[in-house]
Amino acid sequence: MRNLRDLTYNEICEEIKTLGERPYRAGQVYRWVFKRDVREIDSMTDLSKDLRQRLKERFYIGLPEVLEKRRSRDGTVKLLLGLEDGLTVECVLMHEDRRTTLCVSTQVGCAFGCTFCMTGRGGFLRNLTLSEMAGQVSRAGDLLEEKERITNVVLMGMGEPLANFKEVVRFIKILTDPDGMGFSKRKVTLSTAGIIPGIERLGRTVDIRLAVSLNATTEGVRSKLMPINRKYPLGELLSVLRRYPLKRGGRITFEYILIKGINDSLRDARRLAGLLRGIPSKINLIPFNPFPGSSFERPEEDRVVAFQDILREEGYTVVVRKSKGGDISAACGNLYARPLKALDRKVL
Repeated sequence: MRNLRDLTYNEICEEIKTLGERPYRAGQVYRWVFKRDVREIDSMTDLSKDLRQRLKERFYIGLPEVLEKRRSRDGTVKLLLGLEDGLTVECVLMHEDRRTTLCVSTQVGCAFGCTFCMTGRGGFLRNLTLSEMAGQVSRAGDLLEEKERITNVVLMGMGEPLANFKEVVRFIKILTDPDGMGFSKRKVTLSTAGIIPGIERLGRTVDIRLAVSLNATTEGVRSKLMPINRKYPLGELLSVLRRYPLKRGGRITFEYILIKGINDSLRDARRLAGLLRGIPSKINLIPFNPFPGSSFERPEEDRVVAFQDILREEGYTVVVRKSKGGDISAACGNLYARPLKALDRKVL
């Protein structure tokens, strides 16, 4: 049997056709699954009992299991979700001002081995499916009060979204479809370590916000921090980003993790300003979030401010991102997957 949450609208249309039903039934099923977020086929009350029964013979509606819920002192919530094959994945719900942002994972683990990120330490296990990414939105939504809602979705959790291109694009299209999950395209951001072919394809395929994890101003330092730079060098990456199809007023967000003594010098700040010249940019500075086993350190506050000031003087919009959920290992670069056998499988 297949999970209905793994089917796009067109795929549901094909299934409805094979059942001998009229085409409009596909739209009903699609909206029940993704817009109304039903958990049982029998809840689709505008379908006949006969059609519901035939659907149940072929499909089910599955969600990841909530195995653990941890709440930070700052209100951030991290969910550990169990997948059908016994693997786990984490997602993070963050509240700030009038925004409620969900950080979605796209892979179990990560193959790219960025030295400042804990996720890659466990290696890459597999890509997530459409239903497993959509399921993170559903499970996070269950935590909200009746009048609350998730306002922003960022694909910045475990994994590299562009290494799971096909399923991620399927998810984004449903996420931003008014008849699907209904998020504004302006409220969805994909973050990449810099897979150049994926960036080029993304710009031709969907219209959402792009964030690029940069983290260095020279080829040598970036290659040490991010091995992907050896395949897709900084210079080539920036050339591609200069051609990225932005809508009027659109900007690319550059994420720059500040690591003490590695990439946080004032010379780095000036170099960064030069590198991004000509690219409509917003810069997020992220002081390094320490984790066990890492030799890196977080820079002092005055160094972070000085770095920010130089970029501002050069005319850039620069935000120092406050770490959310550091006390529950939910901050940027701290997510980590564990097999269910290593957990007390107590479903919440």
